[in-house]
Amino acid sequence: MHDIDQPVLKDIVLVGGGHSHVVVLRNFGMAPVAGVRLTVICTDTHTPYSGMLPGYVAGHYDHDAVHIDLRRLAQFAGARFYRDEVVGLDRAARKVLCRNRPPVVYDLLSINTGSTPQLTSVPGAAEYAIAVKPIAQFNTRWLALLERVRCHTGPTTVAVVGAGAGGVELLLAIQFRLQQMLRGAGRNPSALTFHLFASGDCILPTHNTRVRKAFESVLAKRAVQVHHNASVTRVEPGRLTTSLGDTFSVDEVMWVTQAGGPAWLHGSGLVLDKGGFVVVNDTLQSVDDPNIFAAGDVASITGHRLEKAGVFAVRQGRPLAENLRLRLRGAPLKPYRPQRNWLALISTGDQYAIASRGRLECSGAWVWRWKDWIDRRFMRRFQDLPMNTSASNMAPVTSAMFAHDLMVSPEESQQALAAQAMRCGGCGAKVGPDVLSSALAQLQPIRPSDVLIGLDDPDDAAVVRVPAGKAMVHTVDFFRAFVDDPYLFGKVAANHALGDIWAMGAQAQTATAIVTVPNGLDAKVQDVLLQLMTGATEVLNAADCALVGGHTGEGRELALGFAINGLIDDASEHILRKSGLRTGDVLILTKPLGTGTLFAAHAQLTAKGRWIDAALQSMLVSNQRGAQCLRDFGATACTDVSGFGLLGHLVEMARPSGVDAEINLDALPLLDGAQACLQAGIVSSLQSANTRLAQTVSNSEAYRTHPCYPVLFDPQTAGGLLASVSEDKATACIAALHALGYPSAAAIGRVLPRSSQWAAVSLLAAGFRAPTANTWVPSS
Repeated sequence: MHDIDQPVLKDIVLVGGGHSHVVVLRNFGMAPVAGVRLTVICTDTHTPYSGMLPGYVAGHYDHDAVHIDLRRLAQFAGARFYRDEVVGLDRAARKVLCRNRPPVVYDLLSINTGSTPQLTSVPGAAEYAIAVKPIAQFNTRWLALLERVRCHTGPTTVAVVGAGAGGVELLLAIQFRLQQMLRGAGRNPSALTFHLFASGDCILPTHNTRVRKAFESVLAKRAVQVHHNASVTRVEPGRLTTSLGDTFSVDEVMWVTQAGGPAWLHGSGLVLDKGGFVVVNDTLQSVDDPNIFAAGDVASITGHRLEKAGVFAVRQGRPLAENLRLRLRGAPLKPYRPQRNWLALISTGDQYAIASRGRLECSGAWVWRWKDWIDRRFMRRFQDLPMNTSASNMAPVTSAMFAHDLMVSPEESQQALAAQAMRCGGCGAKVGPDVLSSALAQLQPIRPSDVLIGLDDPDDAAVVRVPAGKAMVHTVDFFRAFVDDPYLFGKVAANHALGDIWAMGAQAQTATAIVTVPNGLDAKVQDVLLQLMTGATEVLNAADCALVGGHTGEGRELALGFAINGLIDDASEHILRKSGLRTGDVLILTKPLGTGTLFAAHAQLTAKGRWIDAALQSMLVSNQRGAQCLRDFGATACTDVSGFGLLGHLVEMARPSGVDAEINLDALPLLDGAQACLQAGIVSSLQSANTRLAQTVSNSEAYRTHPCYPVLFDPQTAGGLLASVSEDKATACIAALHALGYPSAAAIGRVLPRSSQWAAVSLLAAGFRAPTANTWVPSS
C-alpha cells in the first residue's frame, strides 16, 4: 500500500498488465518516488508471460510458472491494483473510465494492454474461433478445449489461423499436448489432424529463409497440413471457408491473426494507426498528448515497424519507467531505440527450439534449454521479490522536491507542505467543506419516505420516522483499510457493518458513516472520498439502507465505519439472538473462513493474487438473503462471524444458551489459500488474542496439529453467518443457501447438552458423514 506518511502529489495510472508495465512496477518498487502513487487497472490478476505460453500449452510448465501475479507485484510496488475493465478516457478531466467503478483520475497515463482480436471482419470467427489474444484470457478457453478433446471419442481436427511465429509455435505446442493426452488415456494420437492457414505465400514471413525451411520441415514431419494464400473468410460450426473457396471440416479453430487495439481507444481522441494502435513517438508518448504513454503491442512507434512480439514490450519497460519519472519532473525525455535484429527462440512443442536472429538460424534441444533458462530468469524477477525494499521506504517530501523534482502548482505545493505540517485535533481535524461537499454531491443514496431529514439537507442531524410496531436495532463497526482500493474497501466495510443487522433478523433502515482519510492535496483527498463512499453507497442502496449523514476527519490511514440503524417487529419471537442454541441443532456456516490469514499473507507478499480475489469476492457477498433463508428454515440462533473468529463467536452463543457445541474440523469451508497460509505460520495480528479461547475447547490438545485448527481463531472481515437449525431441516436449508449464492455453506457441527458449569466446545475430525448437501450426521 502507498506510504501513509507521504502526501500523494501525482498519480500514474497503468492501464493493462502487459510486459512493459510489469517492468515499470518492479522499477518503481525498487526505487519509489516520494509523492507519486501508481494505480494498475487490469481485468486479470495473473498476466501470462508470452514467451512461456507455448511451453505451458505443451504441458512443460504449470500455471504459476508462466504467470506474473499482478496483485502481488502491485503490493510490492506500493501501487493500487484495480481489477476492472477500461471502457474509455475523459482526457479533458484526465480520468480513466471503467466498467464497474467510478472514473480513476490520472496525472500521467500509460497503456500496455496488448492487442485484441479483430474477429468481426470474418463472419462466424467471434462465435466459433478461439482467439489467442488477449493472452490473459486465453487460459480459460484453452482449458475448455482440452476438456472437449478429452471427452470427444472420435477423430478431432484442429485448425490454426495465422502462420506467423506465434501461430506456428502454438500449433506445435497444441499438437504435442493433445497427442500426449491421448496416449496417456490409451487412445491413438493419429486421431488428431492439424491444419495451418497462412494468408500469404509463406509461413513466418518476418524470419529468414533458413528459419522458414526449418519449420516447414518440422511441420511436414508432424503431418501438419499447411495452406498458403488461404485467408479464412468464414467460420461456421464444424467448418471454415478460405479465400480460395475451399471448405474444411474442423472441430476446433484457433485464431492467431488480425489483432488490433482495444475498441475503447477509438473514442479516446488519441491518434491511432490503421490497426487501432496508439501512435507514439520515440519517447513512447502519444503524439498528441504528452501525458499519455503507450508500450508493447498496443503502441505504434513512428518511424519503426516493429513486429508484435513480447521481446519489444519487455525492452520498452525500462525506458518507459524512466520517461514516466522524467515527465513527472518536467525534464527532457529519452528516446527508445529498438533493436534492428532481435533474438527469437521459437519452440516446436517437444522441448526443441529453433533460434532466429537476422540471417542466423540454429536449432536443437540445447536451444530449448537456453530459451527455458532465459524465460525462467525473467520470471524470477517478478516472482522472487525482495522483502527489504518497498514503497514505504520513501524519502521525506520537502519543499525543494515540489519546486524541482515534481511538476506541481504553487497551490498544490502549499497544500502538500500543509499536509506534512503539524495537524490539529478536535474539529480542526475535519476534512475541509469544499472537498467534502464536492465528493458528497456525486453520491446517489436512496431517500425513502421515512427519512425526513437526510444527507442532502443542511441540518445537524438526520431525522427518521420509526414505523408503528417496530423496534430499532443499532450497531456500529469501524476498521482501517486492508486493501489499497478505496472503492472496494467501501463496499466491504458497508457489507461488514450490515452483517449485525441481518444476523439479528432485522431490516436495515439508515446508516451514518465515520471516515478517516489521510491528508494531502485537496483533489486527491476528494477522489479517495468519492471512490470510498461510492462503493459504500452502492452496497447500502442495494440493502435499502439510506445513508443519512456522517463525519469525515483526517488521520494517518484510510478507515471507514458505519452506525447502522435497523428495524424489527417488536415481538421478541422475531428477534434472532445468540442465546437460542438448542441441543441437537445443526450448526451451519454460510461463507468460507480465512480472510485474516490471507490478508496477513498479502501484506507479506506471500499470498497469490487469485486467493485475494476470491477472498474479496466472498467479502462482497451480502448476508441479507442468507439471513432470510435461515429464518425461513426456523433458525434458533444466529451471529455473524467477524473479528473474534469462529470459535470466539460460537462461545458467545453457547454460554448464554446453556449448551456445549461440537465442531467438525474436516467440514469447515475455507477460502482458497487459507490453509496454506496458516500452515506457513502466517496469521493475523488479532490471532494471538483469539487463541486465548482455546481454553474453552475440551479436547484442543488432540487437534492442535490438525491443519484446520488455527482457522478457529482467524478473524473474519465481512464473514458469513453462523446459525443453528434443527437437524431435520438442515439438509434443505443448506441446499437453499447454495441456490441463493452461498456455495460454501456447510454444516460444521452440532449443539450438545451442557457438560459442566462452563460452556465447552469439542472438536471432531473423523466420523463426520455428509451424504447430501454437506449435512451433519451423528457418528455411530
